Amino acid sequence: MAFKKYLLLFLCLPCIVQAKNITITRLTCEMQEGLVVVEGAPRLGWVMESPENGTRQSAYEIDIREAFTGRQIWNSGKVNSSQSQLVSTEGAEISSDNPFNYIWRVRVWDETDTPSEWSREAKFRSAPSRLSEGKWIGAITRQNAHLPEGRKFHGSELKKPEVKAAWEAVDTLAKKSIYLRRTFLLDDAKKTKTHKSRNELQNEFRNESGKKIVEATAYVCGLGFYEFSLNGKKVGNSEFAPLWSDYDKSVYYNTYDVTEQLRYGENVVGILLGNGFYNVQGGRYRKLQISFGPPTLLFELVINYEDGTRTIVRSDNEWKYDLSPVTFNCIYGGEDYDARREQKGWNQARFDDSHWRSVVMQEAPKGMLRPQMAPPVKIMERYDIQKVTKLNADQVAAASKSTKRTVDPSAFVLDMGQNLAGFPEITVRGKRGQKVTLLVAEALTDEGACNQRQTGRQHYYEYTLKGDGDETWHPRFSYYGFRYIQVEGAVLKGQKNPQKLPVLKNIQSCFVYNSAKKVSTFESSNRIFNAAHRLIEKAVRSNMQSVFTDCPHREKLGWLEQVHLNGPGLLYNYDLTAYAPQIMQNMADAQHSNGAMPTTAPEYVVFEGPGMDAFAESPEWGGSLVIFPFMYYETYGDDSLIRKYYSNMRRYVDYLKTRADNGILSFGLGDWYDYGDFRAGFSRNTPVPLVATAHYYMTVMYLIEAAKMVGNDFDIRYYSSLAEDIRIAFGKRFLNNDTAQYGTGSQCSNALPLFLHMTQDKKVFMNLLKDIEIHGNRLTTGDVGNRYLIQTLARNGQHELIYKMFNHEEAPGYGFQLKFGATTLTEQWDPRQGSSWNHFMMGQIDEWFFNSLVGIRPYATSEFGNQQNNPKQGYQKFIIAPEPVGDLKFVKSSYETLYGTIIVDWTRQDGTFTLNVSVPVNTTAVVFLPGEKEPKEVQSGTYKFVCAE
Repeated sequence: MAFKKYLLLFLCLPCIVQAKNITITRLTCEMQEGLVVVEGAPRLGWVMESPENGTRQSAYEIDIREAFTGRQIWNSGKVNSSQSQLVSTEGAEISSDNPFNYIWRVRVWDETDTPSEWSREAKFRSAPSRLSEGKWIGAITRQNAHLPEGRKFHGSELKKPEVKAAWEAVDTLAKKSIYLRRTFLLDDAKKTKTHKSRNELQNEFRNESGKKIVEATAYVCGLGFYEFSLNGKKVGNSEFAPLWSDYDKSVYYNTYDVTEQLRYGENVVGILLGNGFYNVQGGRYRKLQISFGPPTLLFELVINYEDGTRTIVRSDNEWKYDLSPVTFNCIYGGEDYDARREQKGWNQARFDDSHWRSVVMQEAPKGMLRPQMAPPVKIMERYDIQKVTKLNADQVAAASKSTKRTVDPSAFVLDMGQNLAGFPEITVRGKRGQKVTLLVAEALTDEGACNQRQTGRQHYYEYTLKGDGDETWHPRFSYYGFRYIQVEGAVLKGQKNPQKLPVLKNIQSCFVYNSAKKVSTFESSNRIFNAAHRLIEKAVRSNMQSVFTDCPHREKLGWLEQVHLNGPGLLYNYDLTAYAPQIMQNMADAQHSNGAMPTTAPEYVVFEGPGMDAFAESPEWGGSLVIFPFMYYETYGDDSLIRKYYSNMRRYVDYLKTRADNGILSFGLGDWYDYGDFRAGFSRNTPVPLVATAHYYMTVMYLIEAAKMVGNDFDIRYYSSLAEDIRIAFGKRFLNNDTAQYGTGSQCSNALPLFLHMTQDKKVFMNLLKDIEIHGNRLTTGDVGNRYLIQTLARNGQHELIYKMFNHEEAPGYGFQLKFGATTLTEQWDPRQGSSWNHFMMGQIDEWFFNSLVGIRPYATSEFGNQQNNPKQGYQKFIIAPEPVGDLKFVKSSYETLYGTIIVDWTRQDGTFTLNVSVPVNTTAVVFLPGEKEPKEVQSGTYKFVCAE
């Protein structure tokens, strides 16, 4: 596409010679809002807005105080700097023993040295230093439960008689969901009251008047999952808390400000515990079995009074427990709930708990106790019924055979319109003891029943009514990937009901995923691209749980390759400032003592046995440990993950070196799920050693960059020499100099060395283009090769070709999935060939949507061989370089960075290209128009650019 080389620039807002009226709109601590728990001196940040163009910060002043006393902890004074993110508070007296919150505020000076108003106040608090000394409580100890140990219980191992016997010998109490409760009184005793009995507190309360509570903070860790209530009301709105982890290495707790929920007199803490990934004992479908122990609780509530005294309520022997109405719960198998076993008022005052049992002191998990920084998982969306289908007698009989379970004659199937991860929620009315069964699935059998054959069966939910008016319920401790709900034992409201079955007054699909903020929008004139973006978005959300899972039903494991292969797309779409560090901690926890990285993190199962080695370790998966921190660094300007995990990165590279034969690695999954006239799976088009060695080289090159950042000169020299040896060995082994082809000449074979700058030979690139043409402008790459193919083409200006490769409704392509009726991205390009219809691993096109069609990308990159300036600035300086390709008429997008929201909106009409952009305060945009070699650099504000085609 040719463009006439002239540029018109219009400033949409007039210039006024006066103060720029900077408003500070968003305050962050460690890039997070709200009550943030910190370890050490935190880094602070703020977002600014101004009604005028060209506004920038020239200085700032930060003030930190103790929230209750108002005592100044630290003041930076006026600091001449444009830095407004990740601002250090080193030197501030932030103590882990301080029981109070800290508050802080900031003001800034603009480019004319005019100060702003002080911002509002934000708060943070230190992670408590002694929480790990607390007691863990529950119903039974691990020792008495006789739980098997190990991470080998999967597949054929579970069929061994001795393994079956070991799990059958477990005390059944060890997998029961339990209620725990603790009462305490609030009064004005003149000293801290810890571990006092209820009678002692009552006596003190009778003689003294209440005191003002200034702060109350609860620290809760209930494993596997918990619900926390205070005085009968649930605290927070999370599901599946805390986020799961390798409990032998890291255990996360949650922090709550409960000041407003307390009252003088008797208060009651209520905890409902379930199993989660902490205690997977099976019972229905299960991918694996593992137990770190029976359900357990660590709790601490710190209440600070106006006079400086405090009350502390801890998990101790004062607590009581009883079995909950959750009669079965397994992260893989589903959940049963018997409402008849509810105990009204169990988590409120004046409840008679005399029949409850005293808790036992349990063994603490082995892992280090850490504050959960990542956002919680929540019910984020809800979907209503789109279609109802009643199964007739013949369909019920056939479905009973095809699904290997007895389908009730009352069964009907609901199409909820959207495949998702979550659970149903029902409001039902019926008689006491009646049962409603909910079977969920993403596919249907030929008879129209829910089909879990490919996604793990049996998984279902069973609700037993208490017979007390309208009853609303949803599962607490399990979820599944589904679009359809098969209801048995009930009728919908308004339907004929000759059997007097319970009546479903309402049913919804609850879409449950991590609440990390969505930070972007994308829309274009291309229907397929818009729908593909939505497919990817729904699949990512379905698999964005405690970790990035591969699928929300069959496995629910944190397969690592998608973290870096889809990393840029994930970072364009979601705020991962807190989620990504927790993913990195999971990876570090999963690393083996010899430096090896498994394919999953947390590593709940070690893949061993015939044919399993490739699934246990693969460089394309393990490489996320080294690659992903640089993507994070490039996006946020935060190098802390690289510095923190540098030794882990080095240990992994050193391990790979021990596996290499003269620089060549020959293990792993290769270009998993590549495309051809075969059912996808193991790499067929591209040699596994080529893909493995290319990733070996990549990790070494990133490690060299990390060594430069940490100032390790020896490592720079050592690994630079190693990288050169690998590059030479790669060329000798895989390059045919006569044909300028690598490996088999497949798209992945040639795209990888081009992407990694292992070759500058233009003939290799031409061969790549020829292979794409031979395949009808279609890809043959898989899960691994897709990103390298797309980005190699993009970096070499082949955007028109990329457009052709994906603007169609054939396989391989997103359009085929849309034509098939998919509502989430599927595991295979042809959904009919794959086992999961909710995978995001093939979603690499989203990166191209944002960095090429929209054209937003950081000005500085950390990619080796293509370094530009200093990535530490993140999006304080960025590029806008849209690519108007094909028949696209418009693209409009927004992207919320740490500094504010970038907006790009371009159109093509009547031979004219028009670009409207919005640049956040205190940032700089480098704008490239199509066909222009020289960019235009603009400061914050709103601008319009026009050029002729």
